[in-house]
Amino acid sequence: MVMTREEFLKTSGLQVTVLELWIEQEWLVPEKTPSGPCFREIDVARARLIGELQSGIGANDAGIDVILHLVDQLHGMRRALDELRREMGKPDV
Repeated sequence: MVMTREEFLKTSGLQVTVLELWIEQEWLVPEKTPSGPCFREIDVARARLIGELQSGIGANDAGIDVILHLVDQLHGMRRALDELRREMGKPDV
């Protein structure tokens, strides 16, 4: 599901200033469209993860940067592994 900025704010529960900060820090990277930023469910999940990292475990900004970078690397490696499996003709796991 694709969401506008306003729909994302309502769904995620974020304040406008927090969203702007997280976009500036590149913790959230919405798709840019002619009508404005476009958010997806994965962005909502990522926002909830960031909130949990901050309030649930008390991670600071530097820690969140590292954690998000590692999560992104992990997802990238999983996509690469899935692509390799497809090229080899093996089913996804």
